Amino acid sequence: MRQITLRGMDPEVERTIRRMAKTTGRSLNRVILDMIYQHTGKKKENKNPPAASLRKLAGGWSEEDAAEFLDSIKSFEQIDEEMWA
Repeated sequence: MRQITLRGMDPEVERTIRRMAKTTGRSLNRVILDMIYQHTGKKKENKNPPAASLRKLAGGWSEEDAAEFLDSIKSFEQIDEEMWA
């Protein structure tokens, strides 16, 4: 995709966009693209996140599964002081 350079942006608009990016944890590019898509009424492509293929292959855990796993490995987190003396 080609790049577009914006010139002559009002400083207050720039500050607002930068603030939006910071508070939402998104990049400036993502914030501006979202604004453009929203204004034009066009839908952005629904791209899969980078780990989607791995997640699809490996599956995922529910919160209950994760809690059960963490509970089952607690004994491995204990340090046997006699071994280190």
